[in-house]
Amino acid sequence: MTEPLVTRMRAFGTTIFAEMSALAAQTGSINLGQGFPDTDGPAAMLDRAVQAIGAGANQYPPGPGLMELRRAVSDHRAAHYGLDYDPAGEILVTVGATEAVAASVLALCEPGDEVIAFEPYYDSYAASIALAQARLVAVTMRPQAGRFTFDPDELRAAVTPRTRAILVNSPHNPTGTVFTRDELTLIAELCRERGLIAITDEVYEHLTFDGVEHIPLATLPGMRERTIMISSAGKTFSVTGWKTGWICAPPDLVTAVQTVKQFLTFTASAPWQLAVAFGLRHELDWVSALRAGLQDKRDRLMDGLEAAGFSVLRPSGTYFVQTDIRPLGFEDGLELTRRLPELAGVVAIPTQVFYDHAERGRHFVRFAFCKKDEVIDEAASRLKRLSA
Repeated sequence: MTEPLVTRMRAFGTTIFAEMSALAAQTGSINLGQGFPDTDGPAAMLDRAVQAIGAGANQYPPGPGLMELRRAVSDHRAAHYGLDYDPAGEILVTVGATEAVAASVLALCEPGDEVIAFEPYYDSYAASIALAQARLVAVTMRPQAGRFTFDPDELRAAVTPRTRAILVNSPHNPTGTVFTRDELTLIAELCRERGLIAITDEVYEHLTFDGVEHIPLATLPGMRERTIMISSAGKTFSVTGWKTGWICAPPDLVTAVQTVKQFLTFTASAPWQLAVAFGLRHELDWVSALRAGLQDKRDRLMDGLEAAGFSVLRPSGTYFVQTDIRPLGFEDGLELTRRLPELAGVVAIPTQVFYDHAERGRHFVRFAFCKKDEVIDEAASRLKRLSA
């Protein structure tokens, strides 16, 4: 019997998140790998989901999503970013941001088209681009002045006549970088000059630290009409299991993405949509408190990692801290993370798996700080074994 999996997907296998979470469960290690909180979202929003189930919102909602959520998203975009999106034709509810990215790439790319992404990149990007039989062109982000950024000349050189889109993730997973206005302006200029579409993954839009501002690419001149703006409730409200996201884009782009999306999942769960609409209207103060709490947790984990001997880069957003493992005498992050449960009783993620050029990220390991303080403290205590 021939290999059942299509050739273009054979390089992917099990995701690193599944592998490391399973390793944590098998060994009883503290899981600072996969980015999910160990506390729940706002109680009133959770109650709204329960109420929706009890009230009978248990059948298919409309394919584009419930109008109640689309209106809430529209009002949120206007209030926070000054962006006006028509809920009737410019907003599409998706099964999380992962589906939104996949449906967008599948809708836009012909075989052989190129999509630029900044490496290290979230692993679903490469898989989505492979499914579309397109080609991912990676522009490497490197540490500079304490943060990861890209070389403008490398980005310009990555654009070819085959380039269809640029996939922009800010706040950026896994580096924690929040792109500056200057960085976004360069991306916007390239999109306008070369006729490119921007797909922006902004799921950590509300989780930035130290007063750093998240700037949606769609707010820059000439970009609203060529940007698919992707957001999600999962990270904003600490409900990653709800898988409720959305895109905001001009009608032609929304129609294109919905044409694909309808044959992937058709629609997203109605109770979660109603609860997220409530959250967007009534729970943003809770989100502000979450952001402040996460900043404290970031600092707590950074202190622990530095005490254990890691070189630590300070993230401006997301759930994650990047560390350089070389001061501890290690060179290969994948090897270290597979041994980390044995060495320290902790699980982390090797950053090199998010690179096309794996050697450029070989010495980085990612730790998640979206955990209870006592969990962070215990993990930091265990990690001190490495310095011995």
